[in-house]
Amino acid sequence: MSKPRKPKGRPVSGWLVLDKPFDFGSTEAVSKVKWLFKAQKAGHAGTLDPLASGMLPIALGDATKTVPYVMDGRKIYEFTVAWGEERNTDDLEGEPTQTSDKRPSEEDIRALLPKYTGVIEQVPPQFSAIKIAGERAYDMAREGEAVEIPAREVEIHRLTLLKAEKDQAHFEVECGKGTYVRSLARDMGRDLGCYGHIAGLRRTLVAPFGEERLVPLEKLVALEEIEDADERLAALDAFLIAPVEALTNLPHVRVSDDQVRRLRSGNPVILRGRDAPLPTPEAYATSISGELVAIGAVEEGEFRPKRVFG
Repeated sequence: MSKPRKPKGRPVSGWLVLDKPFDFGSTEAVSKVKWLFKAQKAGHAGTLDPLASGMLPIALGDATKTVPYVMDGRKIYEFTVAWGEERNTDDLEGEPTQTSDKRPSEEDIRALLPKYTGVIEQVPPQFSAIKIAGERAYDMAREGEAVEIPAREVEIHRLTLLKAEKDQAHFEVECGKGTYVRSLARDMGRDLGCYGHIAGLRRTLVAPFGEERLVPLEKLVALEEIEDADERLAALDAFLIAPVEALTNLPHVRVSDDQVRRLRSGNPVILRGRDAPLPTPEAYATSISGELVAIGAVEEGEFRPKRVFG
C-alpha cells in the first residue's frame, strides 16, 4: 500500500489582505501569494476583475475554512461610470453595444440614487462567473452566445455620488454579497437614457477587514531580495492575520485545554456558566490563549464542532 502524498509547502495559516493591482487577475494574485509564502493551500474571498484594484482577502492554510464567512461580509467599492457607451462586458475591456450623445446632470443622477438603495433586482453581467446550465456565463459570451441570466436580489446599503463631471461620475457603494458594480453602472446608464460602463473600480473594504489592513503586492515581492529563506518567510508571515479574525460576527465560546482536545477529536463539549451563548447554528470556539479551535453549533447546552482547526 502506497504512502499518502505529503502536501507541498508550509502549513502556514492566516489571512493576507492584498491590495490587488490593476490589470492583474484574482487567480493570478492567489497563485503569486501562495508561491511567495510557500503555502500548502490558498483561496480568496470574492473575485476582483483584472481591471479592478483593491482589497482581495487571501486565505492560507487552515484559514481557507473561514472563507465563506468573509465572502458573506459587506463590501465597499469606489467606482467611476463613463457615460455615453454601453459595452458587452460593462467595463473598459468590452466592445460598445449602445451609444448616446446625451449626458446626465448631477441633479438627474442624485434623483436616481434612491432606486438603487436597499434590496434591488439585478441582472449579472453577460461576462460573469455565473453558471448557466453548468457553464460559466463568460465562456458562453466569449463564444458569441446570447446568455439569458435571471435577475436576482442584492442589497445596496449605501450609494453615494462623490463627484459628477460631464462625461463621467464617481461613486462609492456599500453592498452585500453577490452585487455586481458593473451591472449597477449599466443599469444607471439605461435609466438616465445615456448608457454607461465602468471606467474605474476599486474595492476598499471586505468585512471584517478594513482598508488599514491592505498590503500592496509590491511590498511582498520586494521581500524576495532577502536571501535567507527563514528570514524572508518570517518577514512575509508578519503580514498575516489570524484566522479567528474572520469570524468576529459569530457568537464566541472560550474553552478549556481539556475541551480543546475533545473538540479537535471531533467531540462535543458541555457549556456551563452564565457566559455560555444561546443556541445558535454557528459559533466559534477558542482556547484560553485565543487560538481558534473550531466552528460549530451551540445546541442543547453543548458546542458541537463542524470544522476543526490546529
